[in-house]
Amino acid sequence: MVTTQETKRPPRRLDDVPGWFPVLDQLLFDWFLNRQESAGMRGDLLEVGVYMGKSAIFIGRHQQPAERYTVCDLFEGEAPDDANRAESTKSYSALTRRVFEDNYRSFHDELPRVLQGPSSVVPAEVEPRSCRFVHIDASHLYEHVHGDIGAARDLLLPDGIVVLDDFRSEHTPGVSIATWEAVLNRSLRPICLSTQKLYGTWGDPEPVQEELLAMARDRSDCHLSVQEAAGHRIVRLKSKGMQAPEFPPSRHAEAPPEPTPTPQEAPAPAPAPAPAPSTTRPAPRRTTSRARRVAVDLLPPVVTRAIRNARTGRS
Repeated sequence: MVTTQETKRPPRRLDDVPGWFPVLDQLLFDWFLNRQESAGMRGDLLEVGVYMGKSAIFIGRHQQPAERYTVCDLFEGEAPDDANRAESTKSYSALTRRVFEDNYRSFHDELPRVLQGPSSVVPAEVEPRSCRFVHIDASHLYEHVHGDIGAARDLLLPDGIVVLDDFRSEHTPGVSIATWEAVLNRSLRPICLSTQKLYGTWGDPEPVQEELLAMARDRSDCHLSVQEAAGHRIVRLKSKGMQAPEFPPSRHAEAPPEPTPTPQEAPAPAPAPAPAPSTTRPAPRRTTSRARRVAVDLLPPVVTRAIRNARTGRS
């Protein structure tokens, strides 16, 4: 039973959006969609059953110019039958269209085309043979899933990819029966299985399987096994500590802090200019040479007195 309630805090990362979208399936969605785009394949995108928008947000990143992206969900609308109504009340009571749209706008500027109603409205709203990628994750009731698979067959391009969620969960036997019935009786060709989803095509699965096998064998974080069943090659993948593909944060993510500028060192003060040399010549010191003093002392007293009187200005 789903207990997640609408939160007041808007999502900052894809992981903040409630929902079931394992890392392995994020990797596989990215790989299949990138492969189509690298090959020049163009076509519309479709998700049936969006819950809070986690996988829809992820798919929306791959919408190319001129491609149309459509999502469909009952949201808070009236279910078409009692069984579907009971399922919605039990598992999706917190889901409203506003919650989905707010979550989606947190990561994208524009909403996809939103169909509010049961998945049975999709065939009349989406052009046949127009889609390259269809993800079915709506009702778990056999009758609804059977119809969704038939709609996907009519809407997909010849080599388009369909992804069926909950094909082997213990609480969703109706999905399991509808899925394997499509493989055995309705020409659906499995490409690979993850822990929750079957990836298939009504085209030739071999070219994409070969590329997928090469990718998986090159990864140390992906367990790979291959089996044969009823004439189909079944490729099984399982995560071994796999990291999710990088996904840009939402518009609500906190911006990284501005780097603090490194203080510039104050320039050292310029040395004071040396004083200009003086142009005034110092006055000569009045000194009496030692030789003169000795000579005066050695002269006769009469001569000495005459010299001293001359020096003092006396006659």
